[in-house]
Amino acid sequence: MTLWRRLLPPVLAAALAVVLGVALLNPARGTTSGGPLVGKPAPAFALQSLDGAPVRLADLRGRPVVLNFWASWCTPCREEAPLFRELSERQEASQGLAVIGILFQETKEQNARDFIREFALAYPSLRDPQSRTAINYGVGGIPETFFIDRAGVVQHLDRGGLNRERLNVGLDKIGVGRL
Repeated sequence: MTLWRRLLPPVLAAALAVVLGVALLNPARGTTSGGPLVGKPAPAFALQSLDGAPVRLADLRGRPVVLNFWASWCTPCREEAPLFRELSERQEASQGLAVIGILFQETKEQNARDFIREFALAYPSLRDPQSRTAINYGVGGIPETFFIDRAGVVQHLDRGGLNRERLNVGLDKIGVGRL
């Protein structure tokens, strides 16, 4: 039997395994919205802000929540930060909106503090030790933003850096006026 006839079946099997592995491990690749939590209650959390204040999702029940997982080293997070600052300034008082940031694998807390100061972010940013909250939310990369309605149900998920249009899609789904 020739060499190529002996090698063809294992090479084809290996190629098929790689293609299937990539497809199974990256089902949402290129998808910016949706996910298994949409339409389900948001996973509860009780975390501490960088300022030391406790924040529990249960305490925000009755308010729409925009929950953003971010890190100072994330370029798309830097690009969307001005939108979150504007959102928290314009919406919070008038509609009861809670904007919350959760640090994702932030290596140095001081970097997060510098980021917050640079972009003048006034909403709480929470520590997530061992990334337990990120795991509960199924965060695979950042930024990821969850839009939670007044009843505590995730109505929309956006992956990747938000622009105004994509932010407004999420806000519409939780009954909050557009930015």
